[in-house]
Amino acid sequence: MASWLTDEILIRQGVFLGVLGAMLLLEWLIPKRPSSLPKWRRDASNLSISLVNSLALRFLLPLLAVDAALLAEEKGWGLFNLPAAGNLLPEPLIFALSLLLLDLAIYAQHVVFHFVPALWRLHAMHHVDRDIDTTTGIRFHPIEILLSMGFKIVLVFLLGIGPIAVIAFEVILNATAMFNHANIALPRAADRVLRAFIVTPDMHRVHHSVIKRETNSNFGFNLSLWDRLFGTYRAEPEKGHQGMEIGLAEHRGPEPARILWSLALPFRPKLWKTR
Repeated sequence: MASWLTDEILIRQGVFLGVLGAMLLLEWLIPKRPSSLPKWRRDASNLSISLVNSLALRFLLPLLAVDAALLAEEKGWGLFNLPAAGNLLPEPLIFALSLLLLDLAIYAQHVVFHFVPALWRLHAMHHVDRDIDTTTGIRFHPIEILLSMGFKIVLVFLLGIGPIAVIAFEVILNATAMFNHANIALPRAADRVLRAFIVTPDMHRVHHSVIKRETNSNFGFNLSLWDRLFGTYRAEPEKGHQGMEIGLAEHRGPEPARILWSLALPFRPKLWKTR
């Protein structure tokens, strides 16, 4: 068990550091947009917030999604752990369905966080970032991270999603979030091919516009399928990628690059409204 846990941690950390390093390098080599605030200051703040989130998950929750998956597997809880499911569906199909359903659930959760006022106040910390780059993909309020993990745990118990599928999904989600927030200029042809399947930086950047109707589009983090299927897809920002404004209209100063200001943001009255 200890060896299995060590391998899991190494996989997560290895992929995280590898993708983060690759995206930071590409942002330096082929940036899409100039920064409005010093990048080093924003990156340091966003990485610090990510560290706070990791500590919150470790010390404030009794179990994580992968622990829930191990428990559900042991107890036979959830849809995919029923004998009938095992007899009818081959393991590779259950694995694929698990990833697909988790991705759909995260899309739905993202939509809810935009339209429920109390949840929007938490999620706004992600959107208030004045620039969008790979570290924006790991910039979320600790309370949002805890709620999201709780939601995943419930899904794991209900569906009986296996531990390998949970780890795979979380690793993929973390990697794609850093990729589609990255400030990189992909060739148009590559972007067009990729966004037929996954969310690209140009696709997701629209979601970080100060314009409300653009913010309320392109909710996907991994597969682009859900936005197309549910009518929330927007191909381009109205003012173009160079002309669009990133962040929230209510906060145009340098404060979003400060970690303590960002953590206190949900409790500021200006955000007590929906998007």
